[in-house]
Amino acid sequence: MQSSLLSRSILLALSMVSAGGAIAADASTADIPDGGTHAAPTQLDAMLVTGTRASNRTQFETLAPVDVFTKEDIKSVDSTDLKDVLAQLVPSFVVQRLPMADGQVFVRPATLRGLSPDQTLVLVNGRRFHRSALLGNRGAQAADLAQIPTSAIKRIEVLRDGASAQYGSDAIAGVINIILEDSPGTEITAGYSQYAQGDGASRDFSARTGWALGDYGSLNLFAESSNSDATSRTRQRPDAIAFQTAHPDLDVPNPVQRWGQPELESRRVGFNLKANASDTLEVYAFGLYSHSDGVSDFNWRNPDTTTGAYRTTSIFPGWDLRSIYPVGFSPQYGNVQNDLQLVGGLRGEITPKLRWDVSASYGRNAIDYSLDNAINASLGPDSPTSFDLGRLTQTEKNANVDFNYEWDVAALAKPVNVAFGAEFRQETYEVRAGDPASYAVGPGAAAGLEANANGAPGFSDTQAGKWDQRSHAAYVDMEVPLGERWSIGAAGRYEDFSSFGNTVDGKLSARFAITPDVALRGTFSTGFRAPTPAQLNTTSTTQGLDTRTLQIFTSGRLSPNDPLAQLLGAKPLTPEESRTASLGLTWRTDVGLSGSVDVYRIKLSDRFSQSASFAIPAGTPNPLGYTSVNYFTNDFDTTTSGVDVVGNYLRDLGTGRMTLTLAYNFNRTRVDNGSTSVATNETQRVLFEDRLPEHKGSFTGTWDVGAWSLMARVRYYGAWTDSTGNATGDIYQRFGDMTFLDLAAGYRINEHHSLRVGVDNVFDRYPDEATFQASRGLIYSRNAPYDTDGANVYAQYRLTF
Repeated sequence: MQSSLLSRSILLALSMVSAGGAIAADASTADIPDGGTHAAPTQLDAMLVTGTRASNRTQFETLAPVDVFTKEDIKSVDSTDLKDVLAQLVPSFVVQRLPMADGQVFVRPATLRGLSPDQTLVLVNGRRFHRSALLGNRGAQAADLAQIPTSAIKRIEVLRDGASAQYGSDAIAGVINIILEDSPGTEITAGYSQYAQGDGASRDFSARTGWALGDYGSLNLFAESSNSDATSRTRQRPDAIAFQTAHPDLDVPNPVQRWGQPELESRRVGFNLKANASDTLEVYAFGLYSHSDGVSDFNWRNPDTTTGAYRTTSIFPGWDLRSIYPVGFSPQYGNVQNDLQLVGGLRGEITPKLRWDVSASYGRNAIDYSLDNAINASLGPDSPTSFDLGRLTQTEKNANVDFNYEWDVAALAKPVNVAFGAEFRQETYEVRAGDPASYAVGPGAAAGLEANANGAPGFSDTQAGKWDQRSHAAYVDMEVPLGERWSIGAAGRYEDFSSFGNTVDGKLSARFAITPDVALRGTFSTGFRAPTPAQLNTTSTTQGLDTRTLQIFTSGRLSPNDPLAQLLGAKPLTPEESRTASLGLTWRTDVGLSGSVDVYRIKLSDRFSQSASFAIPAGTPNPLGYTSVNYFTNDFDTTTSGVDVVGNYLRDLGTGRMTLTLAYNFNRTRVDNGSTSVATNETQRVLFEDRLPEHKGSFTGTWDVGAWSLMARVRYYGAWTDSTGNATGDIYQRFGDMTFLDLAAGYRINEHHSLRVGVDNVFDRYPDEATFQASRGLIYSRNAPYDTDGANVYAQYRLTF
């Protein structure tokens, strides 16, 4: 059944491909086999740096599929959040909004090919970008693409293939390489957008200026700011309506809590420097800094039913929480984030055929959490209503030495490209405790008043700490041109980690040119993702609302090293391991049509997740009042199968230039074995297999004529399944497919000034309502793989000189 559906998807994609193709960068001439004519330059003739260490490889010649998105492609999406940009441009890339999902509302998880967010490696100018300090659902700790200013980007290269043998840990689903702008000139952009319902207004400003440093290099400076108002797609909770009826003398807010995007302010700056110290030596450096400040709602606490907070007791004579929050309260969750990436290096050549590159990098992401409009009921009248919950900090230091040698072999017409090098990495994770009141167990706890800050307990002094992990790696990567038609590649990497030992991974690649403009390509590789210090050592506490009982529940996630976790069956974490195979066909023509079809299969073993939830064993101390606990574990194996179709068609239309672009992905994941396969953890199996659409695609048409530029984009998302996430048991709902239409028009006033206006989701479409979430006032599922706030209207002004 699975292979039959996959076959039908491939046939459907092939039948559609005549209308589209892969997006690419500046055209250049590609090498071709003798005996044929060269097709006209197409979108597949871009020079690449991702997935290959050869200096002259084009997108058409790559041994593995690489998408290239230009500055204009990035500008065509109305967002300063790089995750939203990639979600519209890359068919297998999905990002969720996740309102009221603790830290994930600010650091949203993004997936490539349906795999875990931390199974995609992110590079900036070819150097590893650090992880976020946040551990998301199921423990994923990935790089936060939202910290990278979109106005600083020259192009994006997305390698859709396993590449751990080339780049190390995390490169299982693929690699996203952000290339920063390095050209001279100045560009200033001001934009405003708002949803059709009148909320979510966003005011965006960006500036970039670049200078050529004579004949010796270039310097670019970037600055970007964004201020976004909150959105709300909410109905009044039924229990809030009942509370208002029972207490007509009170004025209950409507709604009592908000479901939607958070209020968020962001500032980002950066630089990119290249300078020639001599004819054979270049100095380079770049840096990015980001600061953001956001606030989001939590679930409303009902005075009539939240007995753990609204109980009166003789321990605190005369104290009643109703005197502070007579109509209940919805805690306000704050997130202040500071992110820094600095890279510096030298590169040059020993001989014209032997080049070297030495670099060092420092990355740091720190998140400070706060909670306002809350209470620690166990402290009674001594409790504050605002809390510092603590700080999470992820720090990474990298050092790299890379060599590239063009080896002339007498039997071969072209040189063999041999790359080799070494890498040192150190990751450090730190948890700073919140203020004592945020995690205190006060005297009122003996009478049943809930301890900790109500909504999000702070990190306690026992949870605080600092942990690190070091690794050393060496690699070799070869590409061999066997005549004019065949090219093969082989890569191997050895890496040793201080936490669990060593791993060895390899990759084999091949490409056969059927004609000068049609080629087959294929790869097989092994890969891994190493557990991080945060996953190995930290614990956390979260609170939620059961949609059936409307009672607050408290869940604990324990470290695998925790004695209670070990009592419940926890074992030391080991790396996730993968085996990836892909086979593709790529082509170009002299009529402007180019594209590719790639099928893939990814076998993942020892996948990382959270265990099933356990009740606290009788007699075990439970000062934090956990309803249930779980722990991180290497839990199960999966197989992911899919097909990517990309295509592009360029032609003159009237007095203008038309481009049609198709991007489609079919992706299916199935759990093979492990504890998630059994009924006791049915939730995890459903979430891994059905939480994202199997089908996703887009079709984009642009027409540039005179001073006008017109764009229309259709986005398609297949069906998917949601879960309520209750304290015990789950309720599932299947959501059908969705199609959105986006329209935009740009007008170039003169050489320096231009305007652009557009509408995303022109027909103001919404998905089905989340039936089993209605008790919380939620209308549309918070786990949707697309925006559920309706039509968004925007306008941009751009000044260039």
